Amino acid sequence: MTDNDRPAERHRRPVGVSSSTVAAVGKLSEALETTERARGHLYSFHQLTGGADLALGEAVDMLREAGHHQLADKLDAALVGRNVLPGRWTFQIVEEYDEGYYAQFRQIEREIRDELVDGRTHVYEAEMKEDRRSHGRPGHEATDS
Repeated sequence: MTDNDRPAERHRRPVGVSSSTVAAVGKLSEALETTERARGHLYSFHQLTGGADLALGEAVDMLREAGHHQLADKLDAALVGRNVLPGRWTFQIVEEYDEGYYAQFRQIEREIRDELVDGRTHVYEAEMKEDRRSHGRPGHEATDS
């Protein structure tokens, strides 16, 4: 068996680790990956809301230039620079998420991986790849080296 026909060491199951443990750690990794996606959507929310606020400011200016001062003042007072949640702009929501839930999730996931699979990543997926790929065929190598 050549070097690229076996998973990288970091993806191999440590000796003595059960299939149920590998599956549980794999499910934990899946949950973290979903949280990563949710975090990305939170950053999208942050950036989209900020962009909308800037566009709103431009609309206020344009309404004033068009002579609609009362409506511009109403819009400006009600929405421009407004908190999206009590006391918070979106950057504060992102910071709270990152420094709280997200940081705790990453820390505990890492601790569990360290304890159960010697800190290795994607062991479950690497084993799935081994089961599904056609060994010895081009384009089906375990690694690139």
